[in-house]
Amino acid sequence: MNPWTIVSEKRIYDNPWIGVTEYDVLNPSGGKGIYGKVFYKNLAIGVIPLDEEGYIWLVGQYRFVLDAYSWEIPEGGGDPAVAPVESAKRELEEETGLVAREWTPLMEMHLSNSVSDERAFVFLARGLEQRVAMPEETEQLVVRRIPFQEAYTMVERGEITDSMSVAGILKVKLLLVSGQLKLQA
Repeated sequence: MNPWTIVSEKRIYDNPWIGVTEYDVLNPSGGKGIYGKVFYKNLAIGVIPLDEEGYIWLVGQYRFVLDAYSWEIPEGGGDPAVAPVESAKRELEEETGLVAREWTPLMEMHLSNSVSDERAFVFLARGLEQRVAMPEETEQLVVRRIPFQEAYTMVERGEITDSMSVAGILKVKLLLVSGQLKLQA
């Protein structure tokens, strides 16, 4: 049962990707307040492309909101009416030119549940074949194929900070260490 009471709500911003709603609320202790919620119109989709030699593909790009360059796994938005794995297949090929024969769900997560309802799905892609990348016009991407251990070290050093990338790389490392995932050399 929700301990919050919504007194009123007002949509204060809307674009094709997000909406923001402001709520007048009574908090669980009965105090008056406001709460803002960012509503995402798409799912967040991430892919860990891992080949048999133990290499992963990372995508580098300048992130406008952060005003910084970011190394991350291939990722993007997915239509909620489409199965997340289908959006993952599209994103992987679009950003890296890779297609995969095997798809394994790694995790579903909430990215910032104190202010948004954004849901993320991260997949492991195996059995990779290189084709031609077709990034969107808003994406100036640099694609790197590096040893998985190097990507893990980048997470440890704080060089990869994107939440889906950090979570996905750490999950794959855990699967490798526990023997649940093997590399075929």
